[in-house]
Amino acid sequence: MSDSTTQLPKSIDSEKVEQIDAQTEVSNQKKSKLAVVIIVLILLGLIVGLFFLARADGQVVSQVRDIFIILMALMMVVIGAALVLLIIQLANLTNLLQHEIKPILHSTTDTVNTLKGTVRFLSDNVSEPVIKLNESLASIRKFVDIFHLKR
Repeated sequence: MSDSTTQLPKSIDSEKVEQIDAQTEVSNQKKSKLAVVIIVLILLGLIVGLFFLARADGQVVSQVRDIFIILMALMMVVIGAALVLLIIQLANLTNLLQHEIKPILHSTTDTVNTLKGTVRFLSDNVSEPVIKLNESLASIRKFVDIFHLKR
């Protein structure tokens, strides 16, 4: 009776997981379809804009050219600012590695070396005498078994 009650929640949980997976898959498909539609609309807009720009007179074309030059200059400013931020973050990472990670690694190395010494000490002073004692007891037992010296 307890087996059926423990299996019931597991089947319910697996059904919920399958439903969540199905919902996630549907939402991913909707997002990809939306992205394709947006890209197609942007391309159509560019084609229509280029068509009307080609039919426009020289003054309109020069104004559009000037606007694009200004936009490109603004993009260069944004890219330059992003590069400056990237360099600052790289400097912060280098500082972190030199002043915080290296000391942690050095202290970890010291700890490992201390543990090696402790293990060597315990091996020499505890493990080896116990092993030698067990060897001696085993040889005495074997000697007693060979000569049947039982009480």
